[in-house]
Formats: sequence, structure tokens, C-alpha cells
Amino acid sequence: MNQFHLELEEQRKFVKKSLYDYQQEDLKKIFNELNTLPDGSNLLYQLPTGGGKTVVFSEITRRYIEITKKKVVVLTHRIELSQQTSRMLRGFGVSNKIINSEVKELTDQDDYMCFVAMVETLNNRLQEDKVKINNIGLVIIDEAHYNSFRKLFKYFEEANILGVTATPLSSNIKLPMKDHYKKLIVGKSIKSLIQEGYLAKANLYNYDVSLKSLKLGIHGDYTVKSSDEFYGNLSMLGKL
Repeated sequence: MNQFHLELEEQRKFVKKSLYDYQQEDLKKIFNELNTLPDGSNLLYQLPTGGGKTVVFSEITRRYIEITKKKVVVLTHRIELSQQTSRMLRGFGVSNKIINSEVKELTDQDDYMCFVAMVETLNNRLQEDKVKINNIGLVIIDEAHYNSFRKLFKYFEEANILGVTATPLSSNIKLPMKDHYKKLIVGKSIKSLIQEGYLAKANLYNYDVSLKSLKLGIHGDYTVKSSDEFYGNLSMLGKL
């Protein structure tokens, strides 16, 4: 039994996932935009952490492949996210292949309609001209606010790009997301998800602390060094 048939067998073990009503509504909005936007257009979808972004774009992947017969590439920036995403996609019945550092060439690409790739790994393979995925219709970018993904846009100019994030603000203040995405679709708010019972209400504790020691970096965020020193000191840990 080859790898492809092993994955099909593993896929059958997953229980079919179902979407909440608000996820179904967002799905309709996204497909309406994908159906009207010309090829090569970029769309951004925002949903709070815990709202089920991976669930939504996994179902988008399944339907997109079924309707268009074109391939889908899902981009992530961490190994753990690649593995989680691959498992979720299989839970929706989407057989997929992870393009990680061990994958040097795609000799079996005709066996898959979906690929999950680390951004740096895929960029390296594309630059080396060792990987070329045919018939790509949709590229989904998880945690799209990270700017590392932009280097790949030039390779997918004829495909639609769907960025997904809980925070539609660029990690680089000088590279706003509006320069690369045509439209933003906003999902449920944290407040409404809590009120409707989809998210637990948080217990909040706060202390008045001075932030004078925190330093701003070039991207408008606090530097890692000053944050580590501030949040890692004994006084702060004691409050925690």
C-alpha cells in the first residue's frame, strides 16, 4: 500500500466536521467574493482566536476543489501549524501533502489536490526551481498578518489569495495589508461569540504597572528584549 492509499485509509478514521451557523454565513460571503473577483485577486478574512478559522478555510478548501477542480495551497509559518492544518483538512475529507524541509521535489503532485507548506521551505524550493505545482486556483494564508508570506505572492499571480487572521494589522507598520488585499471580510466579534456561547467568558485580573521600560521597535511594537525583561522580572512573576 503506497503513501497515497495510506492517507486515504487514515482519512476515513476522521469524523466529518460540521460548521456553526456563523461559520456557514462567513463561508457564503467568502465564496460570493471568490465568484465575483477576477483571478489574481486577494481577499482577507478576519475571525477572532477561538472562532474556528482553520475549520472555515478547511471547508473552503474542500468545496473549492470540488467545484473548480483546481488545486489549493495552504501556507503557514510554523511546523506545528502545518501539521495541525493538515490534520484538520483530512478531517474534512481533503487528502493533502505537507511540503516541509524533507520534501525536495514533488514527483507525486498528481496524487493530491491540496498542499500545506511552510512559507520559507516553499520559497526555497520555488527559487531552486525544484517544485512547481500545476493548476493552482486558490492560495490560503494562515496568520496572514505576518509579512514573510509576501515574498511568495509573485509565484501565484494567477491564483486567488485568501488571507486569514485574527488581527488584520500588518506585523510591519510600513507594509500595510491594504496594499496587498482587495477586500476585508469581518467575521463575528469576540463579544458576540461570548454572548452566544461559542467562547467562554474570561476572568480578568489587572495590575497598574509602569510601562516606561518597554521600548518600541521599528515596526511599532515593543521589542522582544525589553518585553522579556519587563514580563520576566520577579515582581511581575509574583503578580502572575
